[in-house]
Amino acid sequence: MRRLLQVACSRRIVIDALKIALVVGTVLNIINQGNSIVANTGVSWTHVLLNYLVPYSVASYSAAKNQMTNQDGHDEASIYRQ
Repeated sequence: MRRLLQVACSRRIVIDALKIALVVGTVLNIINQGNSIVANTGVSWTHVLLNYLVPYSVASYSAAKNQMTNQDGHDEASIYRQ
């Protein structure tokens, strides 16, 4: 778990995950709170935060897990060839 967190906090993964979270989080906020934004009736800031946090978490976890798997020499293609 510690190694996973170290890899997930690497500069490249953080930057890539932030880019993904920005795009996906914005789309989710428009979908989930578009009416409130357009009507200017107020948004749920907790939901705004979660709409960015969840894609960031998924992207960074996936990238870190993938990088760890590749570093261990067990890429997915070789697993399926066996």
